[in-house]
Amino acid sequence: LKRFSFIGDGLSHVAFGAMAIASVLNITNNMLFILPVTVLCAILLLRTGQNTKIKGDAAIAMISVGALAIGYLLMNIFSTGPNLSGDVCSTLFGSTSILTITSEQVKLCGVLSVIVVVLFIMIFCVTFDETFAKATGMKTQIYNLIIAVITAVIIVLAMNLVGSLLISALIIFPALSAMRIFKTFFSVTVCSVIISVICAMAGIVMSILAGTPVGSTIVATDIAAFFISSIIGKAAGRI
Repeated sequence: LKRFSFIGDGLSHVAFGAMAIASVLNITNNMLFILPVTVLCAILLLRTGQNTKIKGDAAIAMISVGALAIGYLLMNIFSTGPNLSGDVCSTLFGSTSILTITSEQVKLCGVLSVIVVVLFIMIFCVTFDETFAKATGMKTQIYNLIIAVITAVIIVLAMNLVGSLLISALIIFPALSAMRIFKTFFSVTVCSVIISVICAMAGIVMSILAGTPVGSTIVATDIAAFFISSIIGKAAGRI
């Protein structure tokens, strides 16, 4: 809704680069390194995107491609594992099975999910109409910063399951699908949450039954939901 779709893609590449550095430095709990670096880059992207000399899309391209290249380069130079291609593939495209997610990661996702929902409710006015919010005297820059930080946290948490290259699909597709059917902010928000949860559950079940990679299966389900929503939206428009 705020035209920040590619920030998810950019930050996911940053998270990959941070993960590579953490592997080279032999950091046991790499989440303690990846999360702060990704959040810092989210803030940097937001600030750089407001620069008249470097537009937002160019800033995202610079940081995302640079982080991806440097991360892969470091993993090759320092040989972070015996199966480098397998490690890179699982990081970029996610785990082949949801059973590889640890219980600590599940608990962390649950806690941060509640925090994200609460913060979204608090700052929804900035997403809905930033110009009006600014006119009423609200500090929209701080709220935009919170949005960027929330996005970074979500990306880092989901990277182990979906992979850094597919994360942006989980952020973009549900919202686009909801916008095909509904027009109001509240309806789009609620519908996108419902679509996201349904597609995630369906993708996980299908990946277990078919033995396919869970991340790719969830994204494929999101794509199918987008086309179904487009058909429903066109049919409703004709009616």
